Amino acid sequence: MNEYKQSRWSLKDILDEQKIDQQLEQLEQAVAAFEALRPQLTSDISDSEFLDVLRRYEELSAMLRALGAYSELWFSEDTQNQAALNLQGRLDQIAADASNRLLFFSLWVKDLPDESIDRLMQLSGGRRYFIDSLRRFRPYLLSESEEQLITLKDVNGIEGLLTLYEMITNKFEFKLQIDGETRTLTRDELQNYFRNPSPEVRAAAYQELYRVFADNSAVLAQIYSYRARDWHSEMIDLRHFTEPISMQNLANDIPDRVIDTILNVCRQNAPLFQRYFKLKAKWLNVAKLRRYDIYAPLAEAEKTYTYQQAIDLVLSTFNNFSSKVGERARRVFDQDHLDAEVRPGKRGGAFCYAVLPTLTPWVLLNFNGRPRDVAVMAHELGHAVHAMLATDHSILTFHSALPLAETASVFSEMLMTDRLLHDESDNAVRRDLLSSFIDDAYATVLRQAYISIFEREAHRLIAENKSIDEVCALCLSILREQFGDAVEVSDEFKWEWITIPHSYQTPFYTYAYSFGQLLVLALYQQFRTEGESFKPRYLKILASGGTASPAKILNEAGIDITSAKFWQGGFDVIKGFMAELEQLSQ
Repeated sequence: MNEYKQSRWSLKDILDEQKIDQQLEQLEQAVAAFEALRPQLTSDISDSEFLDVLRRYEELSAMLRALGAYSELWFSEDTQNQAALNLQGRLDQIAADASNRLLFFSLWVKDLPDESIDRLMQLSGGRRYFIDSLRRFRPYLLSESEEQLITLKDVNGIEGLLTLYEMITNKFEFKLQIDGETRTLTRDELQNYFRNPSPEVRAAAYQELYRVFADNSAVLAQIYSYRARDWHSEMIDLRHFTEPISMQNLANDIPDRVIDTILNVCRQNAPLFQRYFKLKAKWLNVAKLRRYDIYAPLAEAEKTYTYQQAIDLVLSTFNNFSSKVGERARRVFDQDHLDAEVRPGKRGGAFCYAVLPTLTPWVLLNFNGRPRDVAVMAHELGHAVHAMLATDHSILTFHSALPLAETASVFSEMLMTDRLLHDESDNAVRRDLLSSFIDDAYATVLRQAYISIFEREAHRLIAENKSIDEVCALCLSILREQFGDAVEVSDEFKWEWITIPHSYQTPFYTYAYSFGQLLVLALYQQFRTEGESFKPRYLKILASGGTASPAKILNEAGIDITSAKFWQGGFDVIKGFMAELEQLSQ
């Protein structure tokens, strides 16, 4: 195995910082040339003309994507870097202008009569689903001038507020006393202590998180309120979607009724996790868990891994499953596309950014040596592998739809968990690994579903001009429904909603995690049953990228996403893990 340092990534493969002005000039020339094609866009456009227009649109999409990715990744590595912030603001304006000038193409596609679009979709080949995706939004289409105004409004309005949210929250410092010493921590460092063996430390970590956010609640809650009002004004008042979540459902190409089914099944299975938390209380020798305790480790001390150990474990696990998977994951390290340092100002959490089909994705981690950090590494590299398996597709179709975006990441995380369990002989550590898996299943399935359930109600309350206090009361009510009588939820958790970046950046995003986790639980059960014969089918799902709807891609794998029974099957797998955990605890 190669030796890798826990360091920053390199962004040089996206573009040369010294040539940004030159690339912007090339972008301007390409946009102007594309605008000159506008007279060709008629219902009887020739085959060759249409293919030329589509090719040029792809090239422009790639240029815009690369410029936007560079500024976003640079800003993510240091959210206090004024040069990065200035570039991001500059490129946001340029991208908004370019998008407005290119808007006529997508509006033309959306407005074509059916007889014309059928011919052009046949010509599109592997890009057919991109054309189909544009057509899905036809009922919600505004005029070209209105769409342009919305783009400009977003850049200078709500997106500016969302950038302020990131700047404010990423600058937060948290104070926590550890072993008699008061430490100043980033949010990611603070969250390490949510899984600390000490109940006092866990409580103090949560209390400090909500103290800092509550101190800034007036501003953060107002930003959320503006986000919800802006969303309602555009999606309901202007575009006439049925409800706020419907826009995200259409973008995901998932019918409203399927999401209703998933959220209802999740709600019905809340008692499963309540049962787990009651069992966990017994294992921790307490009468009842507090919300502070739900991620508490069962072992007396948590095992740790060096950065190199984590890399070796993840890559060998991927290789054991498939050399195609392992080889692609290694590219992320070999090409310096991974930033794993923990440092002030860096964006918290973890993500994978697949920029272009021709580029190895970039991965951001905040690695602290916990078993969870090993699983997160596997998770984000799973995203990278997913993108790399779809590189044969166009820039317009290589990204998978959001509900399938977690397929490879969660599957990789499960492979990693099984590997850690297999290698571990200490029953106390094995029990802690199983417990951590179920903790994560709660966090990824039930918690994310309930965030979407909360968002539906919160957007409704804000549209009805309800107060921030009423939104806080809703937050507590939703949390207490999740936990029932199994977990005590203290009042400071009323501010949980202002700590969730996804609810600001992409409303109703989080149910995709529930979708993805439950889907993968079912797929992983098939893998355990079928072994080698399962792998080609699974890799085909990943290689499909965004070339078809989630329903079609999964239907070819024998999965009916409209079935409540299918989604319940994911929870049945979790029950099996719980049974194994109970046996270890006897």
